[in-house]
Amino acid sequence: MTTGLWELVLKGIWTTVQLLVLSSLLAAAVSFVVGVARTHRLWIVRFLAGFYTEVFRGTSALVMIFWVFFVLPPAFGWQLVPMWAGTLALGLTYGAYGSEIVRGALKAVDPAQQEGGIALSFTPWQRLRLILLPQAVPEMIPPFSNLLIELLKGTALVSVMGMGDLAFSGNLVRLALQESAGIYTYLLLIYFVIAFLLTRLMRGLEKKLKAGVGKEPTREVKVPQPVGGGVG
Repeated sequence: MTTGLWELVLKGIWTTVQLLVLSSLLAAAVSFVVGVARTHRLWIVRFLAGFYTEVFRGTSALVMIFWVFFVLPPAFGWQLVPMWAGTLALGLTYGAYGSEIVRGALKAVDPAQQEGGIALSFTPWQRLRLILLPQAVPEMIPPFSNLLIELLKGTALVSVMGMGDLAFSGNLVRLALQESAGIYTYLLLIYFVIAFLLTRLMRGLEKKLKAGVGKEPTREVKVPQPVGGGVG
């Protein structure tokens, strides 16, 4: 490829990384807010959080991008730029999946911990901040890592808006060179490298968080074998 085409691919990588960071931040915020709301003591809060989760989990991310980019502007009289439209659609969609991770991790904390906080007269916010989240967050990291990889692959959907992400740039290069196999192989490798780096980053974060709450990585326990024959 020529220098100009490589620059186009690099710009696509940068756009994809920006979209990934912005949408993952929004998805994380939505995940924690909705996930915590799904464990709230008031049924109306749980109902609204559950309704949001079911709606966004049950709709296509691609259709949501179309809806945010093409339906919202005439309805409200304003236009989102592709970057913010993609961030909003992906963040809200994947945040719905993340909320289930948060809810499940909070529910997995030993109920005795919650009861201990009540015995100490902690407020619900104090119990959440000081007892539940420090124990639940390390357990959220592996499923959040998988969700982050899915979000990375989901960023390719924004190419339907004409946004110059990695997938869109790769298609332009393919049209310019009239070559498909080599270009799409490059794209697969680039996505793989980004995903591999994200996985390593999340594993490091998991180890750090588990060390902070006194948990050790799971190790294989070897049972000593008896010496000699059976017991006579």
